[in-house]
Amino acid sequence: MNATLLSVVLSLFSAVAYAAAAVAQERLAARTSGSGTLRLLSTGAWWSSVALNAGAALLHVVALKYGPLTVVQPLGALTLVAAVPLGARMAGRRVSRNEWRGTAYTLAGLSAILVTASGAAPDEVLSMPEALTVAAGTAALIGLLSRPGARPGLRHATASGFASGVASALTQTVTVAATDRSGPVLSVQVIGVALLVAAFATGGLLLSQTAYRGGLGAPLAVVTLANPLAAAVIGLALLGERLQGGVAGVVLALAGAGLASWGVVLLSRTAPDRPGLSAPADEEHPVAAVLALEAEAASAKAALLPRQPDPGHLTPL
Repeated sequence: MNATLLSVVLSLFSAVAYAAAAVAQERLAARTSGSGTLRLLSTGAWWSSVALNAGAALLHVVALKYGPLTVVQPLGALTLVAAVPLGARMAGRRVSRNEWRGTAYTLAGLSAILVTASGAAPDEVLSMPEALTVAAGTAALIGLLSRPGARPGLRHATASGFASGVASALTQTVTVAATDRSGPVLSVQVIGVALLVAAFATGGLLLSQTAYRGGLGAPLAVVTLANPLAAAVIGLALLGERLQGGVAGVVLALAGAGLASWGVVLLSRTAPDRPGLSAPADEEHPVAAVLALEAEAASAKAALLPRQPDPGHLTPL
C-alpha cells in the first residue's frame, strides 16, 4: 500500500476512534452528572472511552511514521466530522443542515489538500539544533500569546494549537528516528526530542483548558486550525515536504485550506437543536466533547513515547 494512502487510512481510523470516545464521554457525563471521580473509574464505559482515546493516539503516531505532516495533521479535523453523525445517532436526532454543510465543506477542503500534499513516507527528521530552535521559537510565541490582555480565549486557543502541532511534528521525528535501523534506538536525539514532546503536549493541554473557559465555538475552531498550520510550516520549511502541482497546486491547497477552515468553523458553532427542548445545562454536544479528546490527545501521544534515562549516558545517532 502507498505510504501516503496508509497514513490517510490510519488517520481516518484515528479520527473515528477519537470521535467515538468523545461521544461516549459526553453521554457518560450526562448520565453521571454530579458523580465523583471514583464512580467514573468503576464504570466500564469510561474505561472504554479511555481505551479508544489511547488507540486513536497510537494510530496517529503510526500515521506520522508513514505520512507527511502536511497530510496527517489536517486530517485531525475529521474527528469533528465523525462526531456529528455518531453524536446525532446517540442523541436520537437528525443531523442538522448546518452540520451537513460544515461536514461537506470540511471534506471538500481536505480532499483538495490531500491532492496537493501527498508524498512519500517521511525519512527526514529534525536535528537536535533544529528541534531546539523550533521549541524555543514556539515557546516564545506561546509566551506572547499567553500574556494578559483582550480576548484571552482566542489567544490561548492559538497557543494551544501551536503547541499541539509542534508536539506532533516532534513526535514524527521521534518515531522516524527511533525506527531508523541505521543508529541506536535510544539516542540523545530521540530522548531529547521526546522530552520536548512531553513538554509541549502538557502545555497544549493546559492552554486548551484555559481557552475554553469563556466559550467553546471560536476557541475550538482556532485550536483545530492552528494545529495543522504549525505542523505544516515545520514540514515545509525543515523536513523537505512539498506541495504537488507547482503554482496551481499551491493555489488549490490554499483554497482547500480555506474551505476546510470554514467547515470547521461551522461545525464548532453547532449546538444541540432538539425541537421544543433545550439541552440540559450539564450535557455537552458531541462536537463540544471532542475538545476534551483533542486536549488529551497530545498527552496520550507523549505517553506512548518511551520514558528513557538521562540522555547524557547514551550514544547519539
